[in-house]
Order: sequence, then C-alpha cells, then structure tokens
Amino acid sequence: MFHYTVDVPTGMDETIERLEENLKQEGFGVLWQFSVTEKLQEKGLDFSTPMVIFEVCNPQEAARVLNENLLVGYFLPCKLVVYQENGITKIGMPKPTMLVGMVNEPALKEIAEDIEKRLVACIDQCRQ
Repeated sequence: MFHYTVDVPTGMDETIERLEENLKQEGFGVLWQFSVTEKLQEKGLDFSTPMVIFEVCNPQEAARVLNENLLVGYFLPCKLVVYQENGITKIGMPKPTMLVGMVNEPALKEIAEDIEKRLVACIDQCRQ
C-alpha cells in the first residue's frame, strides 16, 4: 500500500492537537495546515467531510534527502491528513518509502525508512 492510515478514538480537534504535539516532539514542524472542507465550501462546492491536510517538515531530514538527490524535493514537505469517514476520525499519509522508491537510490531508502518510522510513531501515539 502506498499509504499508512489508522483510525483514532478522538474527534478532529483533539486528534489535530495531539498530532501536532507528537510531531513537535519528533522534531517535525507544521509548515501549513489546510482545511479542505472549508476551502471547498468557500468555493461553493458541496463537500462536508471533515478533512485537514498538514504539510510537515524536519529541516535536518529535508537537508539530508535533498543533499542526496534534488528530485526528492518533489515529495517535500511530508503530507499528513486528518479526516472523518463514517463518523470515525482517521490519520493517514503517503509512505515516504513508497515515494522515495521512485528515485531508486539505496541511501535515500534508508533515510525514508527512518522518517517513515518516526511519522508512523507520531500517528500511532494518537491511537491511544
């Protein structure tokens, strides 16, 4: 699977707070937070699913991957999504290992595995 997605027991607001704190503890900053729901409704479109997209970055990790291959910039920053489906809050992300796998460089794969492990840990902490 290209993504990692889990159900969490909390609502959107609490999940977002917890995720931001977990990311901060792991050295990832939120560069941008975007409510898809609000933006589409603002444009007059019928979309009521609660969905917030986060773009997150750890500057040291970004420098590491970019120093290996500038094309990895196409995958940065990392995206995480918090949304509700059938009343259940979910957190997901495209797996960094899958994205970097398209570049096919062993050194990048190792870095991506570490970043993915850390982001998965941030997501999994929201499940408790």
